[in-house]
Amino acid sequence: MSPVSFSQRAVDALKARKTKVQSWYLDLTTIMSYWGSSDRAYHHTAPITMVYALREGLRLVLEEGLEARFARHQRNHVALRAGLEAMGLEFTAAKHCQLPQLNAVKIPSIVDDIAGRKRLLSEFGIEIGGGLGDFKGKAWRIGIMGQNSRPNCVFVVLAAMEQVLIGAGAKIEPGSGVAAAERAYAS
Repeated sequence: MSPVSFSQRAVDALKARKTKVQSWYLDLTTIMSYWGSSDRAYHHTAPITMVYALREGLRLVLEEGLEARFARHQRNHVALRAGLEAMGLEFTAAKHCQLPQLNAVKIPSIVDDIAGRKRLLSEFGIEIGGGLGDFKGKAWRIGIMGQNSRPNCVFVVLAAMEQVLIGAGAKIEPGSGVAAAERAYAS
């Protein structure tokens, strides 16, 4: 078993890099020098905690079962989506293209991206990602993966986001997100 493998196309892309990798941590360009040449290099010893974490993660997946895990993530995504949409948030992707584990929504124009995310983190202990590329400053990425894909996490995120959005001046009916998620779980 290997934690990762690469096609020849991926290896060619790594070798064609124009800039040096900025971190030694899992620097694949250096790790590739471990094999295939007489000039062998020492990179580093991979943190054993990564191996233990991989094993534990796979144990949890096996224990739950893939189909049950997929269904749980989908169920929680549907509830989160219902809550976010009830608060007037729009997804960046069409419904048929959305991932259950990562929910990207457009930030209302009245809300400051960084201030909103900072408040979620400092007041509620919730960290969400900002938009990337063309979506920088325009979208939030809300992950509900693994152990965080549970109804209680969905409800906490919705309640906290409601407070942040209302605090920023967004016109939201209080409790609308949580109520919509409850209806989604009930159906």
